[in-house]
Amino acid sequence: MATYTIGVDFGSLSCRAVLVDTKTGKELGEATMEYPHAVMDTVLAASGARLPANYALQDPADYIAALTFVLPAVIKEAGVSPEEVVGIGVDFTCCTMLPVRADGTPLCFEEAFSHDPHAYVKMWKHHAAQPYADRINAVARARGERWLTRAGGAVSSEFMFPKIYQILDEAPAVYDAAYAFMEAGDWITYQLTGTPACAYQFAAYKSQYTLGEGYPTEDFFAAVDERLRHVVRDKLPYPILPQGAPVGRVTGEAAQRFGIAEGTVVAAAAPDAHVAAPALAACRNGDVYAVLGTSACFFVVGERELPVPGICGVQPNGVVPGLFGYEAGLCCLGDHFAYAADKLTSPAYVEEAKARGISMLRLLIEKASLKAPGASGVLALNWWNGNRCILGNSDLSGVFVGMTLGTAPEDLMRALIEATAFGTRNIFENFRACGVEIAGLVVSGGIARKDPFTMQLYADVLNMDIRIAKTSQAPALGSAINGAMAAGVFASYEEASAVMSGVGETVYHPNPAATAVYDKLYAEYKKLHDYFGRGENNVMLTLRQLAAEAGK
Repeated sequence: MATYTIGVDFGSLSCRAVLVDTKTGKELGEATMEYPHAVMDTVLAASGARLPANYALQDPADYIAALTFVLPAVIKEAGVSPEEVVGIGVDFTCCTMLPVRADGTPLCFEEAFSHDPHAYVKMWKHHAAQPYADRINAVARARGERWLTRAGGAVSSEFMFPKIYQILDEAPAVYDAAYAFMEAGDWITYQLTGTPACAYQFAAYKSQYTLGEGYPTEDFFAAVDERLRHVVRDKLPYPILPQGAPVGRVTGEAAQRFGIAEGTVVAAAAPDAHVAAPALAACRNGDVYAVLGTSACFFVVGERELPVPGICGVQPNGVVPGLFGYEAGLCCLGDHFAYAADKLTSPAYVEEAKARGISMLRLLIEKASLKAPGASGVLALNWWNGNRCILGNSDLSGVFVGMTLGTAPEDLMRALIEATAFGTRNIFENFRACGVEIAGLVVSGGIARKDPFTMQLYADVLNMDIRIAKTSQAPALGSAINGAMAAGVFASYEEASAVMSGVGETVYHPNPAATAVYDKLYAEYKKLHDYFGRGENNVMLTLRQLAAEAGK
């Protein structure tokens, strides 16, 4: 008898679902829907009011609309009945969080809070909480909090507690009205099952939860701000579930709403990049995988825990049970390239793209690929959305060096692509310097499958082979594997991965001549990285401050 599961991947701009045959691993259907409100980073849609700098909000109604569309659509495309789906897994960007009532109603759905930005979803890339992250870090370092080491030595503005702290300080009415603050992924499983829960991977990586010990202590939070003393007790009330555990079953109400059979098992949610490990067969010591999208996430699977400064974290059972998962990443990847295509072009290029019937992004990458390494004469720092690793500072910003009157848009595009590769190399070198083994790299995501120039460039910069994932939807496939585990289809993730995962035949090998040039460029990148990022020149922070003051 055929057995199917569905993985639902909530990304930054859209929701994707895949339906998978657990007997063969074949992906039988796929469905996608973009969020109607996309990202609210300049204006709050409900009021038209301008948002402060570094905000990144979403409307949770968009998630419900997307789920209502993709679940029946993927079942229809696959040609199966809802009753044949035994499990559902969900993944989400993180920390993407929202304040809710006891029954799960988001505060932004209520008239009283519909015009308050703090009542909406704060996305992972909401960086306006940086001052609150700074305060948390200062106190944690002064107290010698052990959990800080597992966070790579610093809590990011992308994490849960800085965002909660910002709400407490700037919108106390929202804080007081919230029964709980939930990761959006956990909120989705709540909508499906009627059972609230907190997935372990969210809690461990983004809320500083330590297995066997719990969250940071009340004394710590009181030292940060007395008003935070009982934040865990009062605002994080839900049980923590391990990867692949069932949250519950689809309720009758949810079945009618989303077109899925009542009683279908729903797995604990997971972060969108972490969940990709079993989908990419990254289940052994030294396995490394990357998920490339609007941002970039890199994970190393390890048998032992080693302190690595400047990463996003390392946790036991972090990406697969029984092993440690090391997380690092870039705040901005595809967003860099989209920025270049939107802003760094000319009327002549617009006309050429139109005449050829291709996107500006494709045109710029095509032109950039015709340049030899080093030929553009331009070097960039890839901090258009701040720096996640190694510096962990969202207030840093981008740089171009070497521009002349002869610099063309494709030179800038190539410099941005190279800069993201240099940022990746910096992360990998940091891992190796701390003794973390890197045995091989598998890359997934649209960029990996659709952009051979960028992948070859990465292989040259990193000086290592890059294998491309077979699936185009690694997070969704990973969630489908979680759904299968929750439904009891497999006894272990190794067994599930052996059947349902896959790495494609495409491999990019480094070109020694190109690598030699990139070694020289990378050395200059490192100088700029340290000069602007480690306090020798704080011009970026000064510019941010002046811009904020001028905008008041």
